[in-house]
Amino acid sequence: MDSSRRLFLRSGTALAAAISASSSSMAAPQQDPSFFKPPEILPPIPPASALQVPKIKFGNVEVSRVVVGCNPFYGWSHFNSTLDTVMKEWYTQDRVCDVLHQCNRFGITAFNYLHIGRALADFERFRAEGGHMHLIVQGVGDPQPVIQALKPLAIYHHGEMTDRAFLAGKLDTVREYCKKLRQAGVLVGVGSHKPEVIAQVQEEGWDVDFFAGCVYNRSRTPDELRKLLNGHVPLAPPDVYLDTDPPRMYAVLRQTSKPCFAFKILAAGRIDTAEGLDQAFKTAFASIKPTDGVFVGMFPRIKEQVRDNAERVHRVLVSD
Repeated sequence: MDSSRRLFLRSGTALAAAISASSSSMAAPQQDPSFFKPPEILPPIPPASALQVPKIKFGNVEVSRVVVGCNPFYGWSHFNSTLDTVMKEWYTQDRVCDVLHQCNRFGITAFNYLHIGRALADFERFRAEGGHMHLIVQGVGDPQPVIQALKPLAIYHHGEMTDRAFLAGKLDTVREYCKKLRQAGVLVGVGSHKPEVIAQVQEEGWDVDFFAGCVYNRSRTPDELRKLLNGHVPLAPPDVYLDTDPPRMYAVLRQTSKPCFAFKILAAGRIDTAEGLDQAFKTAFASIKPTDGVFVGMFPRIKEQVRDNAERVHRVLVSD
């Protein structure tokens, strides 16, 4: 779809919002008119950049080695409730679609999707505007609704739910979920924040196609933290990010025979200096297999994170 068509669609959406706001104002004159904000009309998406993120074979298709994450879109900062709220307020549907289009521009062709809230409506609009993403879905609950609605490329058992099952001694429930995914005809994966979980699944020879591993173990229990930290429990667990964690997860992902996706390589935004970001991307791609990729959430309110991330990955994988 060309830029003029995309702008027409966006303008149409904005016009509909304006008409709706006007009608509501006429029906309820007692409300303050300033409550209704003017619709946001974004500029057309520029053409594809010459700089493209390298790709890997995943199943029967090629996907970018950077997969855009969904957490910032819907206010899951993994930092605090204030940042959660800021993300939710900034990420209108216009901006979600705009960032996905920016990702396409730099060759990012896969999306770590979660079927919740308004996510389906956002993604359907993105596709209607000519966007394309292979979906690698975080599996939560019954997978049939998302399969029927979007026909995703892949689904993996959500990492936090995997870890809860592991800690409760019920990892067999995760295996049964994977069997249902296999019957549904999608690529099947297991996510976890614990290296030992992925190692166990690999050792037991589960029928899965890939793994998604968080490089920071943010699913430790308070007792595990006390043991590790000499009796101390940091504030606001479980979002504790230790610099000794990534090597453990990277080692397990590198040793598996399956494709893997590392996530939270930037410690949920805690790594944010130029030097730190450069090093985090270098470490990630040096530590995983050539067949592996990374999930990266983006919140370009202040910096052009989509371009910046694409340029960093290109430097690491192509230019160096």
